[in-house]
Amino acid sequence: MARSTPHPPLAAGPVRPTAGARSVLRPVGGADIEGGFWRRRRAVNADVCIPQGPVLLEAAGNLHDLRLAAGGAHGDYRGDYPFMDSDVYKWLEAAAWQLAGSDDPRLSADVERIAGLVAAAQEPDGYLNTWFQVTRDGRRYEDLRWGHELYCAGHLIQAGVAHHRSTGAKELLEVAVRFADHIDATFGPGRPIDGFDGHPEVETALVELYRETGERRYLNLAAYFVDRRGHGVLGGEAYCQDRVPLTAQQNVEGHAVRQLYLLSAAADLAAEAGDEELLTTCERLWSAMVATKTHITGGLGAHHDEEDFGDPYELPTERAYCETCAAVASVHFSWRMALLTGRARYSDLVERTLFNGFLAGMSLEGERWLYVNPLQVRDGHTDGGGDQSARRTRWFRCACCPPNAMRLMASLEHYVASRDDAGLQIHQYASGRYGGEVLGASRFVSVHTEYPWSGRVRLTVEETPGDRPWTLSLRIPQWSGNHDLSVAGEWVEAANDDGWLRLERVWSPGDEVILDLEMRPRLVEADRRADAVRGCVAIERGPLVYCLEGADHPGGGLDDIVIDPARPLSAVERPGLLGGVTVVTGAGRRRTPAQTGWWPYRPAGEAEGTDAVHGPHQDSELVLTAIPYYAWANRQDGPMRVWIPTS
Repeated sequence: MARSTPHPPLAAGPVRPTAGARSVLRPVGGADIEGGFWRRRRAVNADVCIPQGPVLLEAAGNLHDLRLAAGGAHGDYRGDYPFMDSDVYKWLEAAAWQLAGSDDPRLSADVERIAGLVAAAQEPDGYLNTWFQVTRDGRRYEDLRWGHELYCAGHLIQAGVAHHRSTGAKELLEVAVRFADHIDATFGPGRPIDGFDGHPEVETALVELYRETGERRYLNLAAYFVDRRGHGVLGGEAYCQDRVPLTAQQNVEGHAVRQLYLLSAAADLAAEAGDEELLTTCERLWSAMVATKTHITGGLGAHHDEEDFGDPYELPTERAYCETCAAVASVHFSWRMALLTGRARYSDLVERTLFNGFLAGMSLEGERWLYVNPLQVRDGHTDGGGDQSARRTRWFRCACCPPNAMRLMASLEHYVASRDDAGLQIHQYASGRYGGEVLGASRFVSVHTEYPWSGRVRLTVEETPGDRPWTLSLRIPQWSGNHDLSVAGEWVEAANDDGWLRLERVWSPGDEVILDLEMRPRLVEADRRADAVRGCVAIERGPLVYCLEGADHPGGGLDDIVIDPARPLSAVERPGLLGGVTVVTGAGRRRTPAQTGWWPYRPAGEAEGTDAVHGPHQDSELVLTAIPYYAWANRQDGPMRVWIPTS
């Protein structure tokens, strides 16, 4: 049934191309996740994660440092890094997106209080970085490689834009504009500094500030920062995205988050400036990244050292880095590419990353986090703790990931749907209501689904004049095999147009579309060049990657477990487990290899020896129970693995 009252308009999201941008698709004008899986996860973010932010930022010293810079406190600077301010700005952005759909007076007061601290700490000329203001006697831009002054500025700008779009308030945006004007007067041709920050971030923020204010200087400055890289300004390091010009790169390289933030800005510039070379570069690097450097979870990063991508097909398991921030950055880049090109493959990666590599970084109850997201924790793992721990942590010395995850979750509805001149496109399947102006009229659809547990997606046209045909496009996920489709009560066949089902007709309020995606569990294997997982399989069901945990396989750990790929997999609903999940069961065995002496190697082809005490080794059959990867490490510390040997 159509609604009798109009749906209130919602704020624009984190990406809002201008009218002149050369994007194939545009974000919808209204989006609201109202139920289902993502509504429950977002409720944890709204009720637990974001409210605890001010307490944690106070305890870590971030807010104290702002008071020091503002002259409102005494003592020493607290924190080990020059980018402590960025955690405050990311939290402010998350809170701002949350305020778009909330009248929470406590959250509003927290935002006003902390934004006031930020404004008080700003220098008269617009500069703001508490580390340099407090510990370096106001000396600025001494260390562009590691100082992160412009990186922090980028997050401040994004927070100001989010606050303005969500609430209409201008105070934080005005702080951001003053800092951006200072940067524009300081960096660039004919300016005091010809250089850039070692950590990209300000570039895409400047593009969004241009979109918000119409001031083209910000767009030009973003283009300068992107173009200047790769000419040895910061020593020619891939870590700082300075080894070669971006347009000369053939694959993603260096620090994963830095690369992806830079590519997000390049996609924005390709849209706003119509830069075909940047578009080609983004397409080339995205394709190379997905084909050779992306883990099955959508996670990115092979090296703990320098948080680096690593080489093609270097996809380790227990040493996989897969920083939560890299998953956030991947969603940002892929969403921009989806809008820029209209291709479904970019939203396929968004889906995989959201449900797996991103969501694993947040605990189910919302109070503990993972900085790195490995694909295996071995039996007897010795964990040194700290930011790179395989155990969930309350907060980090480098706390970039928690507020980054908060801001993506708080703005998630803006990554679900888009529009173009022909109609609406549904990229992600989340219960809610999505739409905007198409062909001169307001057109909205509601979505009802228990995705990812069920493959049934029910869409109802709610608001549309019945005079002209328009197209409702549904993404068919890359993982999907068979699907069924009915429109207005009739089963129909629609051609798969490069990942899209396009349904064009004169729609009437109440028209219903039912999409059934096959959700049978499946085994997948990696490219043979991925040496770390050769001879292994992983379990998937729908958009979810699964893993084994020691908690479900007592009696000997996971390192000796193998799976029988010839035996069927079964999906079993477990409403009382891990907040309610569907597990996948399969047949396997636990090997008990005999002791072979002090040397763990033997000639190839020679049978394993016999244990002098216990006799020949025996394999014991067992039922394997796999849980969604996003839910691991929420019950107890212990072994885990995504990739399971077959022999």
